[in-house]
Amino acid sequence: MKTSHIVLVALVFAAAGSAIPTQGEEARRPNIIYIMTDQQSASMMSCTGNPWLKTPAVDYLADNGTRFERAYTTNPVCVPARVGMMTGHFPDTFGVRANRSGHKFNDANGRTRYAQTNIGAQLKRAGYDIAYGGKVHLPSALEPKTLGFEVISTERTTELAEDCAKYIKRSHDKPYYLVASFINPHDICYYHRTDLKPKELNTELLKAVGNDPVSFVNENCPPLPPNFEPQKDEPEAYDTLMKKSKGKVREIFTEKEWRIGRWLYCRLTESVDAEIQIVLDAIRQSGQEANTVVIFSSDHGENDATYRFHGKQTFNEESIRIPFIVMDKGGSQGGRVDKTHLISNGLDLLPTVLDYAGVPDAKGDPRGRSVRPLVEGRDVPWREHLGVESWIGRMVIGDRYKYIRYDAAGYEERLRDMQEDPHE
Repeated sequence: MKTSHIVLVALVFAAAGSAIPTQGEEARRPNIIYIMTDQQSASMMSCTGNPWLKTPAVDYLADNGTRFERAYTTNPVCVPARVGMMTGHFPDTFGVRANRSGHKFNDANGRTRYAQTNIGAQLKRAGYDIAYGGKVHLPSALEPKTLGFEVISTERTTELAEDCAKYIKRSHDKPYYLVASFINPHDICYYHRTDLKPKELNTELLKAVGNDPVSFVNENCPPLPPNFEPQKDEPEAYDTLMKKSKGKVREIFTEKEWRIGRWLYCRLTESVDAEIQIVLDAIRQSGQEANTVVIFSSDHGENDATYRFHGKQTFNEESIRIPFIVMDKGGSQGGRVDKTHLISNGLDLLPTVLDYAGVPDAKGDPRGRSVRPLVEGRDVPWREHLGVESWIGRMVIGDRYKYIRYDAAGYEERLRDMQEDPHE
């Protein structure tokens, strides 16, 4: 790789965001609820035009809020992505590039260095109550209890939704920030885990869909994606990824089994949407909907049969692009779809939440931006490029091009034209 290329990449990553905008003059201090799913790709909502599932709860958020189409995770795997959302920094700031490296946050004295600047600490200083329910999957120094969150639930599905509803309906003396961290549609992983579930069990699943699985697949299952077949010039980093992944789905799954997996992914997404509906109903029943900002996102996406991959960890759009919706019925017009601005839920969640909470000097990565001005329809300067990390490399995306530099098996470069070849 030429030195000039390396310098260019460094400069683009440094420019992949801008300083946090100054705080507005509004004194309103709404309740803030962050609803997070696990492994939900940006296209897995019926409000995006996906005909293979129905998601009325998140569609309601989109109809009454702003949906950002160009939203990305900081890292397409659980622990790093969640480190980003708790700290407002790229996870590799702490050496966290994979689930297995989460301990590096603690090794880097993260508990001490970010004790006062994590999202919970800053909200508490601003006079907010903070509560957390559901999946955690964070380094010990960033676990909600450690940060002073009231842990209202350790459940991850319907019980979590009901516990959140109880919290919302409480009498509150102060505004609150509530995180509802749901597990699904993450459990699609267990369909693909051939190390845990041999191919015979997949065959049993085929039987479960009816006496004529071929008809079931043809009539009910989403078609294979247009980028289903592996690329001819795959990076060697993919071989490294496959060696560390669980099972050998790429080699043994038939097209029929891939399609059933896509159908199951839709059903798991619908199941978590029904749980989100319980939370939204509680907000309305509390009489506080106009005084509650709801932010919806996911930690990362799911490859969902692209290049015959499952899971995450790649730089495919299905893996890195995630939902990001902000509904503020008391402060902005709903029904907007933002197709232009590049959003990072890891960098931008913290400044967005703190902006709504009235914190004028939010501490986080200076490349993080509050999306509140965009939700309110204001024209503000915005980033032109955005970075994403993974343990197999790094990526920068702009208005048209996506540049990837893999480093899992030596340095390899790819430049993709997302306008000419959106399916990569």
